Amino acid sequence: MQKVAVIGTVGVPANYGGFETLVENLLDYRRNPDIAYRVYCSSKAYSEKIRCYKGAELKYLPLKANGWQAMVYDSLSLLHACFTADRLLVLGCSCPIVRLIRLVCRKKLIVNVDGIESAREKWGGAAKKVLRFCMNEAVRAADVCVADNVAIREYVADRYGKNSVVIEYGGDNAVAVRDDERLKSEYGLERGGYCFKVARIEPENNIGMVLEAFAMLPRERLVVVGNWNRSEYGRALRRRYASYPNIGMMDPIYEPWEINLLRANCRLYIHGHSAGGTNPSLVEAMSLGLPVCAFDVKYNRATTEGKALYFGSAAELAEQVERLTSEMLSAIAREMAGIAVRRYRWTTICEKYERLFR
Repeated sequence: MQKVAVIGTVGVPANYGGFETLVENLLDYRRNPDIAYRVYCSSKAYSEKIRCYKGAELKYLPLKANGWQAMVYDSLSLLHACFTADRLLVLGCSCPIVRLIRLVCRKKLIVNVDGIESAREKWGGAAKKVLRFCMNEAVRAADVCVADNVAIREYVADRYGKNSVVIEYGGDNAVAVRDDERLKSEYGLERGGYCFKVARIEPENNIGMVLEAFAMLPRERLVVVGNWNRSEYGRALRRRYASYPNIGMMDPIYEPWEINLLRANCRLYIHGHSAGGTNPSLVEAMSLGLPVCAFDVKYNRATTEGKALYFGSAAELAEQVERLTSEMLSAIAREMAGIAVRRYRWTTICEKYERLFR
């Protein structure tokens, strides 16, 4: 039996987050019966601390998995795993002592580098230096680096001179929900009658740009789901655009059927993310066969193979929405669905990870 430790997530069962969804699917689509997973979890995130889930052992640490505590959380998880597991799968680059740990541990270390965290606008100068240091340590210590996007692979090769294996995310966990009556009664929406976006309310996701575009389009309805009250940035946007009757700003939704009801029935999916690599919410939208208009950066172009619509400003987004026709929407939707079937299926993604564990 090969013991694989999974480090760097809040844990499972997944509530929200790309890495947590990845782990859920690694467990669901496990092909090799000789793989035994152990997932390190934050006890702060779970009121009920089950010990086994979908065949995986769960190990809890009394720390938060995000924020400054993530560095301690990941370091302690990795230290424990070094002496109790055969393979180490580290998701993200939050462990500042990974190269020190490698001095006493030669187990195969696989690091998914995630996005370029230090490029995110929400971090100050000191935090960015720490994040760059942690990424440097993780990449140099890894036996195998995983990049979720070809643009991330290029970044790692250029900056660190190291090759990466590209393994993206699956999106076929998103299942369309069709319920016109509930859509109308609970949300006042009609199928195909609104544009939709779901994201963390952060500057690099260009929420303000999207809202500004639809403020110029009073006849076009927009629904954005996100954590508006988490920051002053989100609260300020909510106050500023609350008076626009065509703009709906909803709080986070954690029920998959509910978010898929809203997503699957929209006219256009808007993806404003500018940082990171392959974003799970984008590949899920593509798997649902939605036409996509994405912020114009190389990550999003790589994910959509240049077949989506793109924008770089509020004016450009407004122009793209104004010129939409049913024929354009149908053509883009077909392209997105075809790419998703070919590249973003969880069976394929999980097989690639299992090959790395050999």
